[in-house]
Amino acid sequence: MAAIHSGAHPKALWPGIAKWFGRDYGKHPEYWKKCFDMDTSEKSFEEDVELTGFGLMPVKAEGEAISYDSETQGYVTRYTNVAYGMGYIVTREAMEDGLYEAVSKRRSSALAFSAQTTKETVHANIFNRGFNSAFVGGDGVELFSTAHPTVNGVQSNELATPADLAEASVEDLCIQIMNATNSRGLKIAITPKTLLVSTADYFTASRIIESELQNDTANNAKNIVGGMFKGGLVTWPFLTDTDAWFVKTDIPRGLVHFKRREGKFYQDNDVDTENAKAKWTERYAVGWTDWRGCYGSAGA
Repeated sequence: MAAIHSGAHPKALWPGIAKWFGRDYGKHPEYWKKCFDMDTSEKSFEEDVELTGFGLMPVKAEGEAISYDSETQGYVTRYTNVAYGMGYIVTREAMEDGLYEAVSKRRSSALAFSAQTTKETVHANIFNRGFNSAFVGGDGVELFSTAHPTVNGVQSNELATPADLAEASVEDLCIQIMNATNSRGLKIAITPKTLLVSTADYFTASRIIESELQNDTANNAKNIVGGMFKGGLVTWPFLTDTDAWFVKTDIPRGLVHFKRREGKFYQDNDVDTENAKAKWTERYAVGWTDWRGCYGSAGA
């Protein structure tokens, strides 16, 4: 358990430092809040359970008995809460001998920055691992798949022919979204809401979504695609695949964040060593319930 001692910042023991640097960087907004539905948890884990609903009604012949259908339980998604935490220790001598109060005062903000960056990374990894069969959801397949098992056969939330971000490929995925069905194969109303891209696709995505007229054409045509995305564009620096892109839909209970314990900063002193201790800890769970909440393309 390493402590911050006098030797860790030897320059802090002598006058003459004009400026300390390396921690005063700007921080990103909380992008994950634009992508996940937020809920609270009071248990070690939470579960979401699918209900399959009913199928299409058959014709009832005159005088014949009515047909009956059965609603069944579908797949179960479990969210297990995970604790995240980190701290630091400063010796009494380092506190006594350090000449620069700014060095010690900014450690708590640096710890909060670490906590926020960790949370962004954890949430972005749902997308970063979204095409990886080693990370599966309640239905037994990865988040973005052409083979989500349902009562009515397999269904897809992945662009059938993976393509890089372009107006045509966004149109194709939007059409796929508008043709979505529930587990029994009945048409359901889903609309695209937010386009999610990595920083590599920022400029392309901006032209597609935010242009007043149709992108990259001499035609005086209205930008229909951009008008569909009421949630706008989210350029997420924590997305690691530079050509993968995603469309968040308006389906409730798609991507979910459970808050089990609020993030909090603690500090205390150890009576034996006279060291000062500080820590940040929080607990939450992240995942997806209904894969229809997000569609994606792995890129070409």
